Amino acid sequence: VSRSWLLTEPLLAERPQGASRAAVLMNGLGATKYEELFVLFGSVHRILRAADVELVLPEVGELVTSLDMAGCSLTITWLDEELEDLWRAPADAPAFRRDAGAARTAKADPSAMSARPATPAAGIPRPGGQPDDGRVAQLSDSSRRAARLVQASLRAMLGRVLEHEEQLGQLDAVAGDGDHGVGMVRGLRGATEAADSSAAAAGDVLRSAAEAFADRAGGSSGALWGALLGGIAEGLAVVDPPDAATVSAAFERGTAALQQLGGCSLGDKTMFDALRPFTDELADRVAAGETLAEAWRAASQMATTSAAATADLVARRGRARPLGERSLGTPDPGATSMAMCLDAVAEVLESA
Repeated sequence: VSRSWLLTEPLLAERPQGASRAAVLMNGLGATKYEELFVLFGSVHRILRAADVELVLPEVGELVTSLDMAGCSLTITWLDEELEDLWRAPADAPAFRRDAGAARTAKADPSAMSARPATPAAGIPRPGGQPDDGRVAQLSDSSRRAARLVQASLRAMLGRVLEHEEQLGQLDAVAGDGDHGVGMVRGLRGATEAADSSAAAAGDVLRSAAEAFADRAGGSSGALWGALLGGIAEGLAVVDPPDAATVSAAFERGTAALQQLGGCSLGDKTMFDALRPFTDELADRVAAGETLAEAWRAASQMATTSAAATADLVARRGRARPLGERSLGTPDPGATSMAMCLDAVAEVLESA
């Protein structure tokens, strides 16, 4: 009951004078069981009725989620005649549906509660598989090895992030909702599955992984990693199998794609603060004649150092930006996970 009051009392305090009818939404954030939502809503319902609030077709379920985030939210919208007609009207959208029968029920019994089932993601075909042009049969042994190296690299990235999922979540909780670790695991798991199901060249394998990452991770990190991996994939398609210079140029292409999408610069306290130093160091080392494994190791160390240094920055972009000076002292979670992934790939290259 005390938790119910924590949810309802601040909202009731902002009740407009004379308002008595309300649309009420009890929303789970992704990891709260429906049984718990219904129990909590029962208490909220009693409190609202005791305050002479008439609930109009309340909704309970997962309406706006944040991956596997625990907890819930309560929304109360005070209704006038026009808003109530709109609230009761039939709706057919990907994340919200109400048929004419529910609208009629609302007229007969405005307090009838609607349990909102979880809405599956839009039916986007999973990337992966083999290209349709028959190139698989023409791949050389060295091309197949390069593709397997991409697959192994993605698996290593997933393993590393899984080890540090909780740490990444704690860093993200300073400025956001603490789901960065969860999102990275989801994205990398999707990318790994897509890559492992592909028997194409390295660039095609990575392109499938990029699409799957963006699809599964969600949020800004998913979109930015999708742009990064997609840009690298386009660069790898230039030479098959790719050599060190091709990989370096591909990373420049991917880094540019991420920067263009995110509008970020060095010093903004984002993942770009780890990626840009890595890309530059990789290019310098490769140009100096180092092997890809040697150059990558040095560049990944640069990324790790740069990610740690974001603790000294004030966020200028991303979710930490509103914190201003309060973001000082905490490394950026996106830069940290970027450095982790790049270091994991270094180990794969050194053992290849």
